[in-house]
Amino acid sequence: MNIDGVSTGIVLDHIQAGKSLLIYQLLELENLDCSVAVIQNARSGKYGKKDIIKIDQLIDLDFDVLGYVDPNITVNIVKDGKMVDKKHMALPERLTNVIQCKNPRCITSIERGVPQRFRLVDPERRVYRCEYCDTEHVAKR
Repeated sequence: MNIDGVSTGIVLDHIQAGKSLLIYQLLELENLDCSVAVIQNARSGKYGKKDIIKIDQLIDLDFDVLGYVDPNITVNIVKDGKMVDKKHMALPERLTNVIQCKNPRCITSIERGVPQRFRLVDPERRVYRCEYCDTEHVAKR
């Protein structure tokens, strides 16, 4: 299969196989007016399989979302057919409005408009805790 390269835009590479649609949804890429290509199960020498998302425009990205979904993602910025910047993601220390607290008694479940805020407490196990009620949330691998 052949997918054209990006002349000016962003390539999200090294996405864990199967996670690209979650990223597409969380970043609300369906709302863009440009072309977006989602490539799933591409061969990867490093990971075996990987997903790739190509965005045919330079946009602001929520790096916290990317790092949370898969800290191994690389963000390649392309201008005039050349890669001009490469960013490596990591698990974010804090998340706001990326995940939701599962505690039905948490203020975020009771009150509308309260931001969902979590802090990273165990990077090895990818554990976050709600800043309001301390409920644990484990990020899926």
